[in-house]
Amino acid sequence: MSIETTESNNLMPSNDDKNIVTVTHLGGTVFSFIPALIVWILKKDDSTYIADQSKEALNFQITMLIAQSIAGILVWVLIGFFLVPFVWMINVVFCIIAAISSSKGETYRYPVCLRLIN
Repeated sequence: MSIETTESNNLMPSNDDKNIVTVTHLGGTVFSFIPALIVWILKKDDSTYIADQSKEALNFQITMLIAQSIAGILVWVLIGFFLVPFVWMINVVFCIIAAISSSKGETYRYPVCLRLIN
């Protein structure tokens, strides 16, 4: 890979990179952290944009998994019945927003996210 190609990847991601990241963000709505983990492991060395956005999606999906687990435990106290659909809705809404941003080539940061993987 030449320096010119690397610099162009940092400035504007290719259409393939944007498509991969968009599908990664949307995949989290159905398959939780699995798509982000697969893309991050397989493609993190190909593009800085893919590495950054797949890591962001993975961190968000881990955060949502933790939130869903806590909400599931709180079902025993009855408040979880309200929290489980609320957490699911937050996941879907933010993943759609992230997918729209990444389809434009923008870097998206989830507002409610634990940054566990650096």
